[in-house]
Amino acid sequence: MFENLSDRLERSFKILKGEGKITEINVAETLKDVRRALLDADVNYKVAKTFTDTVKQKALGMNVLNAVKPGQLMVKLVHDELAELMGGEAAELQLKNRPAIVLMSGLQGSGKTTFSGKLANMLKQKQHKKPLLVACDVYRPAAIEQLKVVAGQIDVPVYSEEGNMNVVEIAHNAIRQAKAQSNDVVIIDTAGRLAVDEEMMREIETLKNAVEPDETLFVVDSMTGQDAVNTAKEFNDRLDFDGVVLTKLDGDTRGGAALSIRTVVTKPIKFVGTGEKMEAIDVFHPSRMADRILGMGDIVSLVERAQEQFDEEEARRLQKKIQKNQFDFNDFLNQIQQIKKMGNLKDLASMIPGVGKALKDVDIDDDAFKGIEAIIRSMTPKERSNPQILNTSRRQRIAKGSGTNIQEVNRLIKQFDQTRKMMKMVTGSGMSGFGGMRNMMKGMPKMPKN
Repeated sequence: MFENLSDRLERSFKILKGEGKITEINVAETLKDVRRALLDADVNYKVAKTFTDTVKQKALGMNVLNAVKPGQLMVKLVHDELAELMGGEAAELQLKNRPAIVLMSGLQGSGKTTFSGKLANMLKQKQHKKPLLVACDVYRPAAIEQLKVVAGQIDVPVYSEEGNMNVVEIAHNAIRQAKAQSNDVVIIDTAGRLAVDEEMMREIETLKNAVEPDETLFVVDSMTGQDAVNTAKEFNDRLDFDGVVLTKLDGDTRGGAALSIRTVVTKPIKFVGTGEKMEAIDVFHPSRMADRILGMGDIVSLVERAQEQFDEEEARRLQKKIQKNQFDFNDFLNQIQQIKKMGNLKDLASMIPGVGKALKDVDIDDDAFKGIEAIIRSMTPKERSNPQILNTSRRQRIAKGSGTNIQEVNRLIKQFDQTRKMMKMVTGSGMSGFGGMRNMMKGMPKMPKN
């Protein structure tokens, strides 16, 4: 997402490169190109015009310090205005009641059911809540079953009533059960509906009035572009929802919805979905998103994801093993699992400043670790704990068992030895896990699909 916009904005800023000072002429020329870039990204025309007018007014009203080049100043102004355009600050869920009620709304196919599961998982894992999912999509075939499958992945209960078409009754019964079973959050998954379908819109209005949710979220597929903004406005006029959820931000989308929706509906974007996994959900931080749009990466989010997976006690244990040169394939396999839980590999790499652009045309398979895992899992427990015993006959057996060849096994073991030495030298940096993983992956051939 945003790759084309990032490239266009970078080209726009080059107009000011080498200029000694900001003038009305070179600012106008730069911002004309910026406005074109925003429109190409499917940003609402009025939003794009207001955005560039505001940046121009601020740019011409500033005295440029000698230490700051005009191009650098323009990048900062655009960054700050982009962040403001998307809401300025992250907006948290306001869950005040017990049980707190979250009502999902949106078009069919926008990803409400999957997102309901992701939100339940996030609240359970990060806030230690006891969520209950409620199946109020009584129209779509297999909708209830889909919610149960999603809930099964995260071990969260589902309340449903097969054959009952009264969503208000189902919701009330679910809330009663939540109180009885001490569930502190009730997430109601509803049917997808069109804003022009009066009967369906009346149903969700009635449901909202009946359950009085703490939060009403509008879930929208970001790949629908400007149509997403128009649909959000129509739903907001009827429901007055509390926030927006953008799904499928990992897809091939131009990003116009994320940049326009906050201005058009005056409601914050609260969450974004970045993949299919239940962990692929992020709180929306406007400033961090502006960083990524301008190619600055997002180190804060990367560190936060790492902290969620790497606990301090485990890090200390690992550090001691590294210092004693006892880091083995069991430890390495564990680190692979933790990094995989952090999310899409290309998305993670794009958070590192400068790396996102370098990897723009590189396809990073989420199964990039598959071959390495196959080799390690083909080792016996004794071999994983004692890599030094891996002689030729053992390596040949491992190659056959993992569907690779002896050269790939030899290469992995050689790089593992080099990595272990390197990690012993840098344990004080606190980044041994990432450094080791990067070194291990470097030069590894693409493993067979099987």
